Amino acid sequence: MKLIVAGATGFVGQEVIRQSLRNPDIKSVVALTRRPVTAPAGTDASKLKNVVVKDYDQYPDEVKKEFAEADACIWTVAITPMKSKKFSFDEVTRVCQTSPLVGLNAMHSAGLSRPFRFLYVSGEGAERDQSKKPSFLGQYLLMRGETENRVLAFAAEHSAEGFEVCVAKPGLISNSLATTVLGAVIKFTGFSSVSLQEVSAALLTQVTRGIEKETLESADLLRIGQKALKA
Repeated sequence: MKLIVAGATGFVGQEVIRQSLRNPDIKSVVALTRRPVTAPAGTDASKLKNVVVKDYDQYPDEVKKEFAEADACIWTVAITPMKSKKFSFDEVTRVCQTSPLVGLNAMHSAGLSRPFRFLYVSGEGAERDQSKKPSFLGQYLLMRGETENRVLAFAAEHSAEGFEVCVAKPGLISNSLATTVLGAVIKFTGFSSVSLQEVSAALLTQVTRGIEKETLESADLLRIGQKALKA
């Protein structure tokens, strides 16, 4: 399998890279980034190919060529809710909505394998029903939900071509260094939590073993990730 990891230097992307380079089912990993990434210690660096872009909504022909014959993509690029207030909403929308849709189209035009699995990492609380008004981070969550709608619509339009999409909606993603702070945030927001390792293992299981269902909630990611890590 040839896997594209978009946002390979990010929080989730780095762990996806680490696990994918140790996964025998994955023979080639394209790290789509704005700066080069190095293979973590103890992994097979020979499988890693750096593909650097100026930004995630710009794909010159030489980048598209690197997508050819890919079997799957895990898209982790986003501005998180907690960081969104540091940017204009136009910039947040560009990163969280425009970029994945432009990336989807660029990959689709690149001569992919069939089927091709696209896993879009969204987040818990993203609201697809645009008539609703979430009480917390409303504008942000509606935008993320609309992005989910558009990604799923793209898949439906190209389903006859073997294009498959899964939307992953993790709650707060934790690591061992964030436990105390995370507990307070969970209590305040009501969001669930799942570990970085569990999320990454669940995403890789979906691309290598097949998509379980169109939308994976945080509980699904926890269940699938725990099972994969035990195996």
